[in-house]
Amino acid sequence: MADGAWEPGEALRGIAELDLERGHRRGYPEAVYCEGKTPEQVGVIAAAVGDRGVRTLFTRATSAHAKAVLAALPDAEYAATARLLAWPAEPPEPTGGTVLVLAAGTSDLPVAEEALLTARHLGRRAELVVDVGVAGLHRVLGRLEQLRAARAIIVAAGMDGALPSVVAGLVSAPVVAVPTSVGYGAAFEGLAPLLTMLNSCAPGVAVVNIDNGYGAGHMAAQIAAPATSP
Repeated sequence: MADGAWEPGEALRGIAELDLERGHRRGYPEAVYCEGKTPEQVGVIAAAVGDRGVRTLFTRATSAHAKAVLAALPDAEYAATARLLAWPAEPPEPTGGTVLVLAAGTSDLPVAEEALLTARHLGRRAELVVDVGVAGLHRVLGRLEQLRAARAIIVAAGMDGALPSVVAGLVSAPVVAVPTSVGYGAAFEGLAPLLTMLNSCAPGVAVVNIDNGYGAGHMAAQIAAPATSP
């Protein structure tokens, strides 16, 4: 990052005040939440990010947001399923332990992939395991070696939200549970799995907000960080 106090350009005034020192202060860069922002606003923010050369994630980005970001940062990468843009496109060299991301079902993939890419772009080695929900316990039991090798595990699950408790009973690593807004009416758009996860009887389960793959990826990245990291 360039030296000296940063002042927002005229186009950015009234839109955002970027926290360009966050990477130095916390060890992890700022993320831009695109939902609720117009593509034009996100494009202005992306241009400011490029001017300062600060690694940034853009979350909950639509294709219109992506087009605006890519116009300002043509070397950014857009993951459409995860609705996430990363700039630079290449993650940093991984350090620390491995983050393992489990998607209970294919419908949980958008949230799981957001968590996966967040962890990778925050400097962790991250792996994805798909469709290991509790309707077929043999699927997750067949992954025990991989589960027990991870430093932190993220579990994205909707419906009954039972998978994080199952996983936490099998491993020593912390489990970050992400309720997803997947399921029939009584799932209440993620509220039912959220309550299940909050009421987990297995110790070592922490719960983030509904569909918050970014928050889960960030927490797991911090858990799996090298011992010398801030």
